[in-house]
Amino acid sequence: MTADIVVAGSVAQRPGRGGHTWVFLQYLLGFRQLGYHVLFVDRLESEMCVDHVGEHCAVDQCVNLSYLLDVLRTFGLERNYAILCGGGTRVIGMSRQELIEQVRRSSFMFNIMGFLDDGEILSNCPRVVFLDIDPGFGQMWRELGLADIFSGHDAYVTIGEGIGRPDCTVPSCGLNWITTRQPAVLNQWPVQPSGGDGFTSVGSWRGPFGPVEYERTTYGLRVHEFRKFLDLPRRTGETFTVAMDIDEADHADLARLRRSGWRLCDPRSVADSPAAYRTFIQASKAEFMVAKNMYVQTRSGWFSDRSICYLASGKPVLAQDTGLGAIYPTGEGLLTYSTEDEAVAGVEEIRGNYDRHAKAARAIAEEYFDSDKVLTVLLNKLGVA
Repeated sequence: MTADIVVAGSVAQRPGRGGHTWVFLQYLLGFRQLGYHVLFVDRLESEMCVDHVGEHCAVDQCVNLSYLLDVLRTFGLERNYAILCGGGTRVIGMSRQELIEQVRRSSFMFNIMGFLDDGEILSNCPRVVFLDIDPGFGQMWRELGLADIFSGHDAYVTIGEGIGRPDCTVPSCGLNWITTRQPAVLNQWPVQPSGGDGFTSVGSWRGPFGPVEYERTTYGLRVHEFRKFLDLPRRTGETFTVAMDIDEADHADLARLRRSGWRLCDPRSVADSPAAYRTFIQASKAEFMVAKNMYVQTRSGWFSDRSICYLASGKPVLAQDTGLGAIYPTGEGLLTYSTEDEAVAGVEEIRGNYDRHAKAARAIAEEYFDSDKVLTVLLNKLGVA
C-alpha cells in the first residue's frame, strides 16, 4: 500500500505513555478517516530499548517495540508503519528501499518536532513539513544559536496559534508559520455520562526541556505555574486528581501537593495505554489544565491535545490562559483563568452549572477540533488538494 501522507514521530521511545501516543494517533486516524493512506515512521535504537523490568535489551525483545506494535494493531495500522533501527540500516515493517519508495510517492511528510533526521529518506520526500507541537522552545533555541530543529524542511506548521500576533513573544525565526488547531477523531472520544470523579489532568511536572533564557526573560516549565495554584483543593473543597510524572527528586513539591490535598497518581499506571488514558479522562468530571510557563508568558495560544479529549468527551475544561480568549469561545464548556481567584471562580462555575458546561464542551470539540475539519483546513493551507 502506497502512503499518501507520512507521519514521523516518537512513540516507541515512550512506551506506556497513552496520552503521548494519542498525539500521533489523532493525525494518523484523522487522515485515514479523510481517505488518505497513512504511514507512520518511528526510530528505535538499542540504547533506548528496555525489557519489562527496565533493563536494557535487544530491539526485538524490548517493551518499546511490543508497545508500539500493539498500539498499531489495536487501531488497524499494523500494515502502516516503518521503524528505523541501527541508525537506519535496519527497518522493521518493510525494507529500507520499500520505505524510501513509499516516501517518494507520498504527498508529503509531517515530521513532528523534526524527529526524523535520516537525510536519504527526507531527501526522497516531495515535501517535508515540520509540525511544531511545543511552541516557543525550538524557536528560541534557534535564535540563541543553541539548536536548529527546523532546517531541512519545506514548510512550517505550529499549534501555537498566537504566533504572529502582536502580543505573542515567540520569535518567528524568519519562517512563514502556518498555524493549526489540534485534531480529535471524535468517534474515538464519545460523550460520557455527566459527573465523574472530580477535576483531573495528566502530564509531566517538568517535561524533557529545561527553562530558556531569551531576551532577558526566563521562560519556564509547568512546575513553575503549578506551584501558584496548590491551594485550590483547600479553597474550593473540590477533588483534584493529577496523574503527573513527577521525579522523586522533586520531593518538596510532592510533599506540598499532598499536604494541599491533591490526589497523586502515577501516569504509567492509570494511562499506560491509549485505552487507559481515554478511560481516565472519561471518568473525570472536568479538567484542570495548567500550562507550561513558556506557553503562558509568550501568549503562544497553545492549547493542550489532552484538553481537546476532555472537551470531546463532554467534560468541561478549566484552562490556564495562554491567549486562548482571542482564539476560542470561552465561558461555557471551556473556561480560562490566570490567577488563583479566577481558578476558584471557574471551579465554582463548572460545579454550579455542570450540565450546561458539559454540553458546551462537546459542542466546542465538534465545532473547532473535529479532525475532519481541522485536517481539511490544514491541507488547504498547505496547498494539498
